[in-house]
Amino acid sequence: MEMTGWRLTGALLSFAVQVVFIGRALLRPHRQPASRVAWVAIIAALPVLGTLAYLMLGETNMGRRLVSRITEARKTLHVPGKSSEDLIDAEGKYHLPPRLAPLFRVGQSASGYPPEAGNRARLLPDSNTAIDSMVRDIDAAQDHVHICFYIWLTDHNGTKIIDAICRAASRGVTCRVMADDLGSRRLIAHPSWKKMQEAGAHLVRAMPMGNILTWPLHGRMDMRNHRKIVVIDNRLTYCGSQNCADPEFRVKARFAPWVDLMTRFEGPVVLQNQHLFATDWMAHTDEDLGALLASAPVIEDREGFVAQVIGTSAALRYAAMPEVFTSLMNASAEELTITTPYYVPDEPIQAALCAAARRGVRVTMTVPTRNDSWIVAGASRSYYEELLEAGVRIFEYPLGLLHTKALTLDGRMGMIGSANLDRRSFDLNFENNILFSDRDFTAEIRARQHSYTDVSDEITLEAVRAWPWSRRLWHNTLAMIGPVL
Repeated sequence: MEMTGWRLTGALLSFAVQVVFIGRALLRPHRQPASRVAWVAIIAALPVLGTLAYLMLGETNMGRRLVSRITEARKTLHVPGKSSEDLIDAEGKYHLPPRLAPLFRVGQSASGYPPEAGNRARLLPDSNTAIDSMVRDIDAAQDHVHICFYIWLTDHNGTKIIDAICRAASRGVTCRVMADDLGSRRLIAHPSWKKMQEAGAHLVRAMPMGNILTWPLHGRMDMRNHRKIVVIDNRLTYCGSQNCADPEFRVKARFAPWVDLMTRFEGPVVLQNQHLFATDWMAHTDEDLGALLASAPVIEDREGFVAQVIGTSAALRYAAMPEVFTSLMNASAEELTITTPYYVPDEPIQAALCAAARRGVRVTMTVPTRNDSWIVAGASRSYYEELLEAGVRIFEYPLGLLHTKALTLDGRMGMIGSANLDRRSFDLNFENNILFSDRDFTAEIRARQHSYTDVSDEITLEAVRAWPWSRRLWHNTLAMIGPVL
């Protein structure tokens, strides 16, 4: 009788816990219905494991302290190029086409950076050349070097940057280095981390992991700083998909080479990337970088294109990055070319791609044949049939892990950076992209995208429909995890 009482008590407690966490899943703001349904199903079907999973992964929470520090930093730091709270009229100010100009207003609403003219860019031919270019610029630095990477390895290219930082710090250049505590854990545990510190570099572990037992109390451990930023002397910046590592990416060698796109920028976007870096830095340290931004020389109007930095995270505004992507897709009239390693979209993204193709836009998407995430690979393919039926052309790149994240539209506009077309980039990660309008630079990015499709295998609707039911079931099952993650 006593055992029966304990069982009843345990069952009631379990039920009460389920009700509480189902309620949290239903009441949590900024969540799509598909995500609510998925979490309710998981908690109901697996009371203990489902509740633990919800505690670890169920809420977009990075901890109040970090959010507070980011908010305070953004209040303290002047946004470069911003003179009021009004959104910039890029059509009137920069004479951009009326169909494309409002896209910069969307970008400005996402992270506060206004579009500015006078930017120049150089697309680097490959990953090794990009690293060598960074090393030359670090060696030429006079005042400061700021670097942020999600993944930083101690391989050939990673060590090149480490040595360049040590040289710069040793000659008196202020070097501030930020590496994600999860993505760059191998570097942080390596003697090279201490070597940079001993040379005089200032180091920060972004989004520190802490103790596994206290993760639920301090926010989700899988919310990461996914940005790739290099800023030197308020004079130049790098933006793109590349982490600080060899293309052979030996920690995941069987997927190599990593195929990336990295660009060196000069012009007003340099200070916007600087502001983004400074915000992250001040969120993790007590150092105020406001004077560094305030003392930056005013960049005189000169020949160059209009561009803006788009930096997003859950600390700023929910769903900002997918709003930008959706707006770009909806604005396309002739051609839309997308390159992404991870395609696990929300419903508006999928609908925007299909709608673009159905209205006659030539929509092309290139993804890797083999993905380092089997969950993402399977989930991505669950969307193929609908895209192909709408007229989207899908290519799978077989010569390595295509890691480039790029979008071009109508030969006039493009966006590159760190953000993938997946829910992790949309809802969880700190990301940085640059949106630009320029025929010549767009043509360069588009040519790089087409160099991928030229060697890729086109996926046909007939081939997808011929997949066995077991494969389709597997893909669709994996896709159901998307709203949960």
